[in-house]
Amino acid sequence: QVQLVESGGGLAQAGDSLRLSCAASEHTYTFTSFAMGWFRQAPGKEREFVAAISRSSTRTSYADSVKGRFTISRDNAQNTVYLQMNNLKPEDTAVYYCAAKAFAPFYNTIDRVHEFDSWGQGTQVTVST
Repeated sequence: QVQLVESGGGLAQAGDSLRLSCAASEHTYTFTSFAMGWFRQAPGKEREFVAAISRSSTRTSYADSVKGRFTISRDNAQNTVYLQMNNLKPEDTAVYYCAAKAFAPFYNTIDRVHEFDSWGQGTQVTVST
């Protein structure tokens, strides 16, 4: 497992932007060994997929609810994955979690909760009208 620390959450108004960051700790494996993903969980709801990026950085995938508004990216030199969130909506309110999957196929994105090995502690995003 790798330690993940999210940051960048907070309060926003509808239409605003936020950028979440997830920093991975130093590990035996290089950061490119991990496929990365973002999930979110609203009160009373199950954790749901938001976005994912492959180890190669060449492939991304998104939940339909965030397509065109959110962008996932990674900086392998900084061991960090980002989630740029634009045009936020109240329904985006949730705790956002970063996740890592070691040795996923290089060009694949991973979008299922149970496939990830490591999770961050989460960062709260609250969007008001």
